[in-house]
Amino acid sequence: MAKTAASTVGQYLKELPADRRSTISAVRRVVLDNLPTGYEEMLDWGAIIYAIPLEKYSDTYNGKPLCLAALSAGKNYCSLHLMAVYGHAPTRKWFEEQFKQSGRKLDMGKACVRFKTPEDLPLDVIAKVIARVPPDKYIKTYEESRRK
Repeated sequence: MAKTAASTVGQYLKELPADRRSTISAVRRVVLDNLPTGYEEMLDWGAIIYAIPLEKYSDTYNGKPLCLAALSAGKNYCSLHLMAVYGHAPTRKWFEEQFKQSGRKLDMGKACVRFKTPEDLPLDVIAKVIARVPPDKYIKTYEESRRK
């Protein structure tokens, strides 16, 4: 993820060029509107993250909040990191099928969906994938993955 001197989400957004700020803000709104109760928006790893705060769940492998998703603007594209898609094969399969049905081209690594504009994403699918993973379900999946 890109380096940033920002310490808050607001500062991060202000650092971005206008076109990237508009793109990130549009996707951010979708995430926030569909984020289950128990997650919080914060800035970490040079990105806007949506995570379970350490006060609510601290047993993470790296001592950081348990991240569901992260949103960032890079030099050549923006990224939406979907950790629940990466860490849960049935969710990944569902996500890829839904993305394909939207008619848009999925440009994705392990967890990173790359896009240049909000129009590159099926925002309804993004909304659904965010909404379908409440914190208790995500913690359970995370703990099962750590036992393997």
